[in-house]
Amino acid sequence: MNRGRLFVISGPSGAGKGTICGKLLVDEHIKISTSMTTRQPRQGEVDGEDYFFVSQEEFRKIIDERGFLEYAEVYGNFYGTPKQEVMDMMRDDFDVILEIDIQGALQIKEAYPEAIFIFILPPSMSELRKRITGRGSETEESLNRRLNEAMKEISYVDKYDYCVVNADLDAAVDRVMAIIIAEHSRVSEDVRTIIEWYKEEI
Repeated sequence: MNRGRLFVISGPSGAGKGTICGKLLVDEHIKISTSMTTRQPRQGEVDGEDYFFVSQEEFRKIIDERGFLEYAEVYGNFYGTPKQEVMDMMRDDFDVILEIDIQGALQIKEAYPEAIFIFILPPSMSELRKRITGRGSETEESLNRRLNEAMKEISYVDKYDYCVVNADLDAAVDRVMAIIIAEHSRVSEDVRTIIEWYKEEI
């Protein structure tokens, strides 16, 4: 009855989804899924913490065994979400957070429709522009490209179960946490387990 759930969190670059996911980890019953990749580790990255680093051959073998909830090829390297790791954590009563892009989220919707999908929105496009330019690494051309990409991503918000506007970080974290708590009270496939549990008390 207390089995963990999978929460998929997406949103445009600059919306603050990574920061929100990090703050959710104050709850000891929440874990973030570690992705697998074929790219080489960067300085300071730890295998099994930042990513699971594997060879192209090993990654393709896991694809053939249908061992990913989702995967994609980006600039010649593969990235994916290992299914078994996520299922093991949920079986151990942890809620699993997966921060992922729209394409990956749609793959997971096909592979594991029981997941809960949360979209993080910026308070406005002007605020999003301010957050991206605040990083100090964008040309006007790349900034406009990022904003156009953000609008494309936002158009997928109706594919998600919830949306949270990140105008105030603490309030946005509280809202996502409220969604997680509410999902554990949803009357769904657990209802038979609940009824059987009460019967045992008679």
